[in-house]
Amino acid sequence: MLFFHAGALDRLRLTGVLNFEGATIPQGELAPGNWGEGFVDRRHPHTYLHELMLAADVLRDRGGATRLSLAAGKGFAPFGTDDPMTRPFLQYPVNHHLAQILERALAIAAVRAGPLTAEAGLFNGDEPERPGQWPRVSRFGDSWSGRLTGAVRPGLTVQASHAHVHSPEHRPGAGTDQSKWSLSARWMRPVGGHPVYGLIEWARTSEADGFFVFHSLLAEGAWTRGRHRLQYRFERTERPEEERIHAFRSLRPHLENSILGITRWTTHTLGYEVVALRRGSLEIRPLAEVGYARIAKVGGGLFDVTGLYGRDHIWSLTLGVRLTGGMTMHRMGRYGAAEESQEMTMHDHHGMEQ
Repeated sequence: MLFFHAGALDRLRLTGVLNFEGATIPQGELAPGNWGEGFVDRRHPHTYLHELMLAADVLRDRGGATRLSLAAGKGFAPFGTDDPMTRPFLQYPVNHHLAQILERALAIAAVRAGPLTAEAGLFNGDEPERPGQWPRVSRFGDSWSGRLTGAVRPGLTVQASHAHVHSPEHRPGAGTDQSKWSLSARWMRPVGGHPVYGLIEWARTSEADGFFVFHSLLAEGAWTRGRHRLQYRFERTERPEEERIHAFRSLRPHLENSILGITRWTTHTLGYEVVALRRGSLEIRPLAEVGYARIAKVGGGLFDVTGLYGRDHIWSLTLGVRLTGGMTMHRMGRYGAAEESQEMTMHDHHGMEQ
């Protein structure tokens, strides 16, 4: 990924992310429980132009406590929590498509007044079907979302958001709609001289006028001491089970509603990361994550958990290396008046004890 920023006239800000997962993981990344954009039990590659947003301050007082901004481009709808890409874990949570709405053509108005920030956005409902695909501009404005964020105290923020998404999984627009809710609290501040990160979130997505309902509860945290970071995530999320064209893919676009049932994934993920090399802004950080997931069928439907997986639980081991360099990454999905001010990104958070 390449992050880039630009600014002009002290009122304009361009933020962007180029993402090359379409070339590096074209068949997705093995990740039990993950789903979305036609991938099942694999995390899908994101689009090459992951984010490109231009924000302009329309009104701003001298102290910056009150701001009104407009933003437009391609990016994250004002809904839910941070992209898992900028959070501590390498493995994505199951709830990615319940807790975020990304890679849409957007127009957003945001206002900040003291500790409160309100955002409202219009966007196209269709989600990408492949990394090189652009949002369907003819559908712009068929979906909307709003988010209210409050800085409760230094390091602690809470958010509540709601969205109506028209036909996200059927690009021409003939699919079912989704009604989405999200509540979360996020902590990012040193405790006892050591950086601590924590997130707890609840999400709910209702589809087809409530015929299908998916819930998610997630709590994750990370504690850093010197070059070492320990982290843990608990998640309990329901996901749709669709007809598969082979082991890791389902049909896109849908020809009809193809949900065969609902499963609930209860997962525990324990991770460790260490800074092996630090030279200026360059960091090399090996990591390891161990995951355990238990799968249960919810309600009726034709889906057979043990018939597909051979059992109702899955262990996973992830080994990797993070290589980062250059400027600090921005907090994806926050534009104009809603962009980060006092808060830190995970990149800053990890380097506090340099």
